[in-house]
Amino acid sequence: MAENRRLDVSEVEGVTVVEFVDRKILDDAQIQEIGQEFADLVNAQGRSNMLLNFSSVEFLSSSALGKLINLNKQVKQAGGKLRMSNIRPEIMEVFAITKLNKLFDIREDVPDALAAFSK
Repeated sequence: MAENRRLDVSEVEGVTVVEFVDRKILDDAQIQEIGQEFADLVNAQGRSNMLLNFSSVEFLSSSALGKLINLNKQVKQAGGKLRMSNIRPEIMEVFAITKLNKLFDIREDVPDALAAFSK
């Protein structure tokens, strides 16, 4: 299994729960690494049901949004579902402005998001 530098990955009831190691996701090299780690999870490790927990993320650059869109496509192609939780209001505002809050299934917290996988 590949070593994750930017993501903390665990498994809960068949769902891959991903927490971000970095509080600020801003620079391109960091975003590229996150994108590669996402791709490895879906393509190399076959993880298709994924929950992204944003509880530790304070800042998220707009270029990181592209990686999230790409991850969503990969997960759907693998027959899985992507959920997100614990997004701070200021980051949620970016999702709303870009209309990505309509694309992604965003839940209040981890238990709520995990429950949504069984629906």
